[in-house]
Amino acid sequence: MSDLPNDGLNRPDAGGAPQGSLGDALKALREARGLTLAEASARTKYSALQLGYLEACSWDRLPHGVPLRGLVRNYVRYLQGDVEASLKQLDDTVGPTGPQPTVTALSARRALQQADITPAGEPAHRTWAWLLLILILFCVVGFYAIDRGWVPDQWLIFDWLKALRP
Repeated sequence: MSDLPNDGLNRPDAGGAPQGSLGDALKALREARGLTLAEASARTKYSALQLGYLEACSWDRLPHGVPLRGLVRNYVRYLQGDVEASLKQLDDTVGPTGPQPTVTALSARRALQQADITPAGEPAHRTWAWLLLILILFCVVGFYAIDRGWVPDQWLIFDWLKALRP
């Protein structure tokens, strides 16, 4: 007898021996609910072919990593099985499928510096510096235009702007 617990996924077959693979357990759950692959496919939005590969344990024909984990999670949830036990059995069968950390190689300081960079690759504080420089330049040109009389009086809606005229 296997050392796997009978958690709703490892149902004994007609001979009384527990089924060992995740695919066999999923197939047994589906059949116990009286569903065909096409019906399960229509409800889970995964193709019947993908579900068939999953039940046949054809791991090379399925996506790897997190997408495979999502497929198993959604299918087991639909079949009302034990999701955590299924994911553990999946990881034991094909290796780790959970999300991998992305910043582990960087030190904490480097990770914070990396987070301060905009998508264009330029540090965020430089963007603000350029915006401030453009605003100052715009104000200087505006005051120069008012001082030279290039701006009509109708445009000067504030009294303090009219006071700038010579």
